[in-house]
Amino acid sequence: MAPPSLQPLALYIHWPFCKTKCPYCDFNSHVRAKVDPADWEAAYLLDLAHEAAATAGHRLASIFFGGGTPSLMPPALVARLIERAVALWPAEPGLEITLEANPSSVEAARFADLAAAGVNRVSLGLQALEDAALRFLGRPHDLAEGLAALEVAQQRFARVSIDLIHSRPGQTPEAWAAELRRALGFGTGHLSAYQLTIEPGTRFASLAAKGLLALPDEEASAAMLELTAELCAAAGLPLYEVSNHARPGEESRHNLQYWRYGAYAGVGPGAHGRRGGRATVRWKRPEAWRDAALRCGHGIETELSVTPAEAAREALLMGLRLAEGIDPVRFKAATGVPLAAAVDGAARARLEGLGLLMPGPRLAATAAGRMVLDSLVAALALDPLAPS
Repeated sequence: MAPPSLQPLALYIHWPFCKTKCPYCDFNSHVRAKVDPADWEAAYLLDLAHEAAATAGHRLASIFFGGGTPSLMPPALVARLIERAVALWPAEPGLEITLEANPSSVEAARFADLAAAGVNRVSLGLQALEDAALRFLGRPHDLAEGLAALEVAQQRFARVSIDLIHSRPGQTPEAWAAELRRALGFGTGHLSAYQLTIEPGTRFASLAAKGLLALPDEEASAAMLELTAELCAAAGLPLYEVSNHARPGEESRHNLQYWRYGAYAGVGPGAHGRRGGRATVRWKRPEAWRDAALRCGHGIETELSVTPAEAAREALLMGLRLAEGIDPVRFKAATGVPLAAAVDGAARARLEGLGLLMPGPRLAATAAGRMVLDSLVAALALDPLAPS
């Protein structure tokens, strides 16, 4: 058990490999004809040890296997990485260990072994509840396969989250509401609902540039966001972050550490970290990361100091995503900057008057404010080190 005086740390482990590349995905994911886990294990273990040395004085609050498709990882490798992590850091009781999974029958067959390896929470990428939509999104599963995988996940893991994507071409708010009601009937304790956006460098971006892909208009997408919050709250899964809804107590502890601007370490290709006032970025190409880790003992490409002004702006952007908003005490502890020194007081008062911010000591966006977060941060953020 970790001493309570140690600072919490979220550990992110990136597995970059996928069977196929989804057309909307701009994550660091790669398709390889063959991946031999033995070629990669030593690099992960070295990267973990480097981060543990850099975060002495922290306790492990969560582990998150992301990707890529980490449910393609051999469960034995997952087990060894978990075992090594809890040997390197003192861990909180009931450590949350999440793994992202595709709901295919092949991956579902691994769920029992992944649970035995120590995974106690799975994030299942259902993405849609219609076969035509799944084909459009380039997903490797159909609906029947996805629902069968969900049933297995609910049997094997203590906590299950499902992902859905709305604002797909031709989708109406009414159709989304029906799909979401069905999803809420599955009884999971957490649901992530993401608006489909066109990201640069993706296949969807190429189609959109040619006029071959049109998303619902802004009004329809806003209506879907509002419906999501209303229906999830009515089902007992209130919104706690812009795209995330959970039963009280089933929020993602790992992601809350990010949004509250706590320390996190990232290992694996392309992983990012923020710890000890330093920002780390790993080599993005998997083979470049692996070779660097084996050669140098870590896979870091860049490591830079985060200035108080940068930290304050990042903490504003992350914290305003949360329904709870930003606690002034936590903000000062995380950034070294008083919240009042980082925020334009006149702009805050004006935005409260417009109904975009909640009144009170916490800095919290209203539902309307969460629709325009980038604009809120741009209006609020001050450079706390600038001369007055």
